[in-house]
Amino acid sequence: MSKPEESDPIGAWSRLAITERAEGVRISVQVRPKSSRSAIVGVREGALDVSVAAPPVDGAANTELIKVLARALDVRQSDVEIALGASGRSKVVAVRGLNETEARKRLSGAKR
Repeated sequence: MSKPEESDPIGAWSRLAITERAEGVRISVQVRPKSSRSAIVGVREGALDVSVAAPPVDGAANTELIKVLARALDVRQSDVEIALGASGRSKVVAVRGLNETEARKRLSGAKR
């Protein structure tokens, strides 16, 4: 029997906390630094779960997070910024140029 997430990939992402703003969206993110590889893991407790290979030293993990999200959302790195939580694992990331529906669609296709 297939999981409901597999039959409706966009619906599985409905728990993800995304706030739409005039300039784009804000996404809640939970980061796992020093992972074996950088990838979007899924949604956990309303936040996008992202593992990054970089350590949390001198902003390396934040830089890697921005690269991973820009690639997944198909936007420029300059359109992605950490709005809140730069020094913690729980963050809010602002992405310019996307609406909520498009962001969910692109993220669901990027999960590895």
